[in-house]
Amino acid sequence: MSHEYRPPRRRSRLTRRGRLALFLGVLLAVGAVVLIPVLRGVQELERPRRLTIPEGWRAAQVYAAVDRELKLPPGSAKSAVPTVAPALPAEAKGNPEGYLFPATYPVTSKTTPAALLAHMVRTANEKLATKAVADGGKAHGMTPYQTATMASVIEAEAESRADMGKVARVVHNRLAKSMPLQMDSTLNYALNRNTVDTTLSDTRIDSPFNTYERQGLPPTPIDSPGLEAMAAAVAPTPGDWLYFVTVKPGDTRFSVTYAEHRKHVADFNKHRAAHAGPRTG
Repeated sequence: MSHEYRPPRRRSRLTRRGRLALFLGVLLAVGAVVLIPVLRGVQELERPRRLTIPEGWRAAQVYAAVDRELKLPPGSAKSAVPTVAPALPAEAKGNPEGYLFPATYPVTSKTTPAALLAHMVRTANEKLATKAVADGGKAHGMTPYQTATMASVIEAEAESRADMGKVARVVHNRLAKSMPLQMDSTLNYALNRNTVDTTLSDTRIDSPFNTYERQGLPPTPIDSPGLEAMAAAVAPTPGDWLYFVTVKPGDTRFSVTYAEHRKHVADFNKHRAAHAGPRTG
């Protein structure tokens, strides 16, 4: 039986470079496994929703909108008001009316009513502190809170942004002559309603917001004014007007004399059956 000589087999060994390549390959493979879930997590970040607060909304409307957007029980946002009180002027006495600035705010599932209201108040403070608004308010002897209060009346009374400067001038002129403002919007706020029909009995209600019987600005803002209303409050259009009435949409007439104002009101009455009522001042 013949035997064939075979040399012993040698085990193959990796060189240092080979071992390094193998180690890096394993490391990259493990890293890829870890990286994929991480990337998935980044891609799945929650996309913020948008909550828009329109100009002229009252605090109660803002609270309701926040509760709806955050899917919370009614009253949740209002219960968070004490948390924003320190950011309000002392004149506000903890009431954020007029300081829930109208804008569009980002909202996620982690947003809280307190954080959202704080953002609104912070924004209002920033807008009232801009140089044009702050300097204009000082020139008229108004504090930022008084500016917000006047702006809220302008926001409620002006039929359009183009009319805001003239409405502001009527307010300033009446204050300068110690005349009651006689703004229906303040009565509506006192009565918790929105209407352009004001009766004689409405003008006699016992309320600090009854600007038919009480002189000066109402004690607090009556809504959330926007930046245009704030600008109008501190830089009103020059003029001698003391009255105004919206005869029909897009047709607000400003008067210097009461006789002229009565003629405009008569024109309004001709359209009353088919059009909305007046906004008078």
